[in-house]
Amino acid sequence: MIGGGQLARMMGEAAESVNVELHVLATSMDDCAVTTCHEASVGDAKDASALAQFGASVDVVTFDHELVDLEQIAELEKSGVVVRPSSNSLRYSVNKAFQRQEFKNAGLPVPKFLVVSSIEDSALNAFLDELGTEPVVKASHGGYDGRGVLFPENRDETFSAIKKLSKDGPVLIEERLELEGEVAQLIARDVNGKLAVYPLVTTVQRDGMCIEVRYPSHASDDFDTQAKLLGEQIAQLMDVVGIFAIEFFVTEQGLVINEVALRPHNSGHWTIEGTETSQFQNHLLAVSGQELGAIETTGNYAVMVNIIGGDAAPTPERAAAIEDVHVHDYAKEWKPDRKLGHITVVGHLQMQTLMTGWAAATAYGTTVVEEPL
Repeated sequence: MIGGGQLARMMGEAAESVNVELHVLATSMDDCAVTTCHEASVGDAKDASALAQFGASVDVVTFDHELVDLEQIAELEKSGVVVRPSSNSLRYSVNKAFQRQEFKNAGLPVPKFLVVSSIEDSALNAFLDELGTEPVVKASHGGYDGRGVLFPENRDETFSAIKKLSKDGPVLIEERLELEGEVAQLIARDVNGKLAVYPLVTTVQRDGMCIEVRYPSHASDDFDTQAKLLGEQIAQLMDVVGIFAIEFFVTEQGLVINEVALRPHNSGHWTIEGTETSQFQNHLLAVSGQELGAIETTGNYAVMVNIIGGDAAPTPERAAAIEDVHVHDYAKEWKPDRKLGHITVVGHLQMQTLMTGWAAATAYGTTVVEEPL
């Protein structure tokens, strides 16, 4: 696995249960995945020689982040290294501009968008006039957890946002939609194209970062069916092997695709306790060429709350003392606004599950937020 962050850490915790030996290419031996994996080496994910050395030492290469150079990953494949998902598949998550255009060409529901390289683009002003409201401005590469996503309030701020983000490459300009909510669809796809489609979940965002995930989704059965059908279509288009997640905007017109991630995803952390086979287990099963595991749920309701660093160091032991609470601490150095862990509660009563989840998050020490309704 390229990357030694919290996703790799939880992958290491799942590896033995699916007969996989996990080796991690970490940025340092202090990365939080080092203590859970079988073996770790240190190297830059964009260092061609480090990648080649790492690829030669394992059977399959996979990823816990999208901060990679696609040309370098393609060179690994040419040298005979098995990479899952492939560089062609990864392009959909690494390059948002490419993803938007390919999804549009396939007839998939995406926001109105324009890709520009500067404010001098000849189509920019006409596109902004057509939208009628200020857009969302996104970096085409490298953004995550709200980073690389700007929300200007007037035309001058829009131009400033484009100038800022265009220093690192093309910029994606999108219409700002009226949202009724946000949901996420998680799917595993094996080497033979077989799919395991997890239940749709509701996600709650704050400042571009997910703070809560709820199963089952608040969305109607029609949206649930639409998400599943769109997910199956996207899986075939991207030809992905492994787990992937689709973030959807819920609008009056139906579901609109926000983002895709070709790796385990924050919206799927609840599956560790909430389903028979977690997203981490099924990702490892898929990329190692094994059959996917069953994904039946273990309770009627589940809530996952992210722990975001507040003004004081967290106290996960206080959360763990609460009945029915599962604590996942990422062993990261505490910093304000940093994602430090998550808690999961699975239950048979909706309100009790939700209240227990937020009580545990407060005990753990997350940034205080108003409990979503």
